[in-house]
Amino acid sequence: MRFLRRKIAIIVVLAYAIFSLYAAYNVFFNKRVISRVHRVVKKGSAIGKTMNHLTDNGRAGEEEWNPWEEDERAHSLTLQKRRDAFRSYQDHAVKNRPKTYKVQIWGKAAIGLYLWEHILEGPLNPPDKSSQWREGEIQSGKINFSFYTGPAVVQGHVSLDTDSVVLVLNGREQQKISYSIQWLQHVQGLVQMRSVSRVAVVLLGNEQCSNDWIGPYLKRHGGFVDLLFLVYDSPWVNDKDIFQWPLGVATYRHFPVVTLSGQMVKTARPYLCNFLGTMYKNSSRETLMGVLKQNGIEKDCLMHVRDKWLPQETADTSRQYQMALAQSDLTLCPVGVNTECYRIYEACAYGSVPVVEDVLTPGACAVGNRSPLRLLKDAGAPFIFLKDWRELPAILEREKEMNQKEKTERRMRLLEWYSGFRQQMKEKFTEVLEDVFFKIT
Repeated sequence: MRFLRRKIAIIVVLAYAIFSLYAAYNVFFNKRVISRVHRVVKKGSAIGKTMNHLTDNGRAGEEEWNPWEEDERAHSLTLQKRRDAFRSYQDHAVKNRPKTYKVQIWGKAAIGLYLWEHILEGPLNPPDKSSQWREGEIQSGKINFSFYTGPAVVQGHVSLDTDSVVLVLNGREQQKISYSIQWLQHVQGLVQMRSVSRVAVVLLGNEQCSNDWIGPYLKRHGGFVDLLFLVYDSPWVNDKDIFQWPLGVATYRHFPVVTLSGQMVKTARPYLCNFLGTMYKNSSRETLMGVLKQNGIEKDCLMHVRDKWLPQETADTSRQYQMALAQSDLTLCPVGVNTECYRIYEACAYGSVPVVEDVLTPGACAVGNRSPLRLLKDAGAPFIFLKDWRELPAILEREKEMNQKEKTERRMRLLEWYSGFRQQMKEKFTEVLEDVFFKIT
């Protein structure tokens, strides 16, 4: 046991001696090797002098040398170039991205629904027509339109997310005018508070074109309304800041957006013509009914008259009226208080050619020799115009001589025209707002 311990001690001493000799050899006889990774450039050396930088307090400092410094610098430069290129691309994309503008439309008259659903073709939520609050949003051109309508849309309760507003109003009679003035005064207050800076009005004007009440609100007379889109052939129309607007369909009677199937377009219709409406004393409508009875044409046309005008229709009378339009080749459109009537546009929607009494009605609605119906005539409306209902028998005789192919082609032309007319009005409305509100050319 003692011998074993001695042996281990000798081995330990020998190992220590050998390690000491190896260390002494490396210190005194072997060349000094410094790793490139850990080499330190010392102060005072030639290379050190070129690499040292003055510190903030002016003393020379020492820096550890990095063999991959050049590679890292090159990589950093490459990354920076890529970042700069991407930033430049983003700036270019933003600069060239089509800019959109917001406009709110407040529909406080039924013609607002014709503007929104039939012209702009915008959605409405909820779909229920009896809802107290309905709204929708659509993009047209560079403008994002949002629309609000319904009894619950009251002054001060529409959240403004833009300074551009289109107000849809009714100016047909004094009660409607008083209500419209309240809304104009509300918007005027918003303009004074600088919450709103651009205003347009779509106005269902008076049927005799007596619209002087809105004059003081127009910017041309010192007011705040930049643009006026006005129904009927008003002499005010100048296509600069006052534009004519179509009457459209009777949305207040819930006349729908009509989509005809191909079969409905091509199928023969059982009636040559129709007239469902109110009979006014000493009007041309009495002349029309007399002509129909005298010439025995009543059996060829679907007729139903009443003595008193009703502002609302029942579900049955509304369905009966729309069925008459859909089953007739022609729709007779005698004048009322104004030559332009809802019946003209409703007939177009069903592909039933309007036979229009082309005479001026009493009042101030006239724009040169193109009135009445200046807007429709300028758009090339494919209607049948007559000056006297005594011309009707000859027109119906020509209808009887037409074959079904000719009638179908004419019906398709009318539907295509009406679709194009609405698109034209959409583009015009959008472009005028872009130009006047946002100076987009």
